[in-house]
Amino acid sequence: MVNLRCRNKFIVNKIEHIGIAVKDLEASNTLFEKLLGKPHYKIEKVISEGVRTSFFQSGPNKIELLEALNDESPIAKFLEKKGEGVHHIAFAVEDIKEEINRLKSEGFVILNEEPKRGADNKLVAFLHPKSSNGVLVELCQEAPPKPSAEVRE
Repeated sequence: MVNLRCRNKFIVNKIEHIGIAVKDLEASNTLFEKLLGKPHYKIEKVISEGVRTSFFQSGPNKIELLEALNDESPIAKFLEKKGEGVHHIAFAVEDIKEEINRLKSEGFVILNEEPKRGADNKLVAFLHPKSSNGVLVELCQEAPPKPSAEVRE
């Protein structure tokens, strides 16, 4: 994979994961376990986003399954409008704030200009699909450990 460099720093290191919106996380876990030949390695709730996630690792690649926790969740709205399927593609970055600023200067529309805590111990920010050829893009950076009060399964 070719890495883009800006001021001698890697910008996008790799595809971090592909997010897939699902209606039933348990049924989808069973399906992906059969498909990939291994079980998920983590289930986690992200209360702030109204989702429950499940992660699979296959070689260097990760798949994130996303199930809505309530009708107001962005995933519930996505499922209502588009049905199950690919929701987003996530890219690993070294400095998410720097990337947000760089991408804003390049004309991308940032949905959350302040990174927020996401699943799998990441700080995340999203680009509006209208500014990236219809693809919801997530930027991910490793985050400090979560406070123990966060909900985990």
